[in-house]
Amino acid sequence: MHMEDVLSMGFCILQNIFVPLQYSFKLGVLYMVTTSVNKELIKLRNLSSAFSRNAFVDVLNYNAYSHFNWLASKYDTLKCTTYFELLKKSYSLISKYYRCEYVYKNELIKLLLKKYGARDSVYFSEFRVGNSIADMVMFNGESKAFEIKTEYDTPRRLDKQMEDYKRFFDKCYLVVPEDRLEEYYNIVEPTTGIITMSRDNGRIILKEVRSVYQNEHFEPKTLMSCLRTDEYKNIALSLGVSLDGVAGYDMYTYCYNVISHADSGKVREFFLREVKKRKNNTSLLRKYPMSIRQMMLSLNLPEDKANKLLKQLNININHA
Repeated sequence: MHMEDVLSMGFCILQNIFVPLQYSFKLGVLYMVTTSVNKELIKLRNLSSAFSRNAFVDVLNYNAYSHFNWLASKYDTLKCTTYFELLKKSYSLISKYYRCEYVYKNELIKLLLKKYGARDSVYFSEFRVGNSIADMVMFNGESKAFEIKTEYDTPRRLDKQMEDYKRFFDKCYLVVPEDRLEEYYNIVEPTTGIITMSRDNGRIILKEVRSVYQNEHFEPKTLMSCLRTDEYKNIALSLGVSLDGVAGYDMYTYCYNVISHADSGKVREFFLREVKKRKNNTSLLRKYPMSIRQMMLSLNLPEDKANKLLKQLNININHA
């Protein structure tokens, strides 16, 4: 056997040994990276669970901190002293690396307070409209609906949702991640305003990238689905009719007929007046710590209970 053959055979043997080893090494590195990423994602999901309604209600009503205690114990590297500090640090992390729906709603409140709202504005989170639920709505001199699609959402139901909102809301907006703007831009009608979320030097930026147009469509049936009994009765009275002699079981149908045949501009005006009478804590939102504004809006607590909850969150964590 010639020397060249010996060298060639040796090279083949070494290649057969090291290539699988190299492949195995790459797989090992990939596994470690994937495992690390999964652990970090689980951590972020767990931290986002701090902003669950049940966790806050348990504290308010029962002085029960079990979920917060679990998070503080599991992620003691956060080194938090109080429960509010735990919430603040958790929000800081998820707003950077896991922008879930809570982050979008919370940041949207900041934008509404700063740009879109007025002194008499009223905000509601999770507002039912027909068969859909708008993520955020605002009422002042007009009605605005905001639908949020995060990095973790799909546009599957978007057409139906926007169709429902446009049955009577004056203006409708879609809020999406900046890097998915192209995907959503042509899905919704040109009359829909689009707001993008991005990060710039550590700050979350919400920017209106497509102007909204006034919606002229109006469906009384959808409006009625959003109203409480006293509200549609008051609208009917404001339209100049008498409800004397109308039986309780006929009231809805009677008021619907009155509203459906009235001037839509007047109906919208009276609707705004009625919905702004609902119990809401919009005027208090600026007083709340930024990280929990969406939760406070969702809970819709009167001021005394809100202050009680804030005091409960400012005590030291029980690490027992």
